Amino acid sequence: MSARSKARKQTLDILYESDIRGSNPLDILTSRDVTEEGPDARPIRDYTRELITGVSEHRRKIDELIATYAQGWDMDRLPAVDRNIMRLALFEILWSDGLADAIAIDEALVLAKELSTDESAGYIHGVLGRIASIKDGLAL
Repeated sequence: MSARSKARKQTLDILYESDIRGSNPLDILTSRDVTEEGPDARPIRDYTRELITGVSEHRRKIDELIATYAQGWDMDRLPAVDRNIMRLALFEILWSDGLADAIAIDEALVLAKELSTDESAGYIHGVLGRIASIKDGLAL
C-alpha cells in the first residue's frame, strides 16, 4: 500500500470518527498526533494533515455537492463511511492539484470495497464520476 493510500485511510478514520461523534476533524487530528517514540506513537502523515484540513475548509461545498448528486439519498441517510469516502475523494478531485481524477476515484473505490457494503463502491463511483465530469463548470 502506497504512502498516500495509507494517508487516505488514516484520513477516512478521522473523518468517520468526527462524523459519528459530531466533532471537528481538526480537533481529532490534533489529539491523535502523538510524535514521541514508544508504543503510543502515532504520527500523522503530512498528506493526512493536508486532506483533513482541506475537507474541513471545503466541507460545506463538498456536502452540498454530495446532497445534489447523490440522487435519492439525503446526507443523513448515507452510511457514514460512504459519506466520508466521498468527502475525501471530492476534496482530491476538486481542490488537489496534480492528482488525476481517476486516481482519486479509484482510491475511493478501494476504500469502499474494503470498508463498506457490496453496493457502495458502484454508488460512490457514480456520484464521484458525475461530479468529476462537470467539475470545470462548478462554482467553487
